[in-house]
Amino acid sequence: MRLRAQRRNLVVWSQSAGSAGRNGDPRVRRTRRFRRWIRIGMLLTLLGLLPLVRAARARWKPLLAGTGLTVAGAILRGNTIGIVLLLPGLMLLLSAPIMPGTPQADLRRTKLERELAEYSTTAQRHDLEAMLDRYPDDVTHELRDILADQRTAARRSRFPVVGRY
Repeated sequence: MRLRAQRRNLVVWSQSAGSAGRNGDPRVRRTRRFRRWIRIGMLLTLLGLLPLVRAARARWKPLLAGTGLTVAGAILRGNTIGIVLLLPGLMLLLSAPIMPGTPQADLRRTKLERELAEYSTTAQRHDLEAMLDRYPDDVTHELRDILADQRTAARRSRFPVVGRY
């Protein structure tokens, strides 16, 4: 008779679900099917909410403030402070869908304004205007309008004592 080999303590941390499912246990198959349907349902729900997220992107500030005030008012609803917080919160939440959203053209113009603001010195502006002169006005009119707006904003921000006036 031989001695058994020393085995270390073997611990199965997680049993593979495939072994029970392959043996034909119907409970495991039902659980898998149920989990799969839950995952698919959650994915479809998230895909359905994407248009709402895009719509709320332009209105996130009043939604955030309204949510915060409404939650604080609901927590403190026994006090007068709760009512004072709850009513403006509900007004912000109800007024957010009425606010106009930001169309994609405005977002593109804002991005262009930020990029053109990098041309801050006079020499850089002259170089940019020289490049724009090579193209027809119907192609570069938007860039020229943004540059003109930035130029007038820079003139308005000067102190009347300093500079040419």
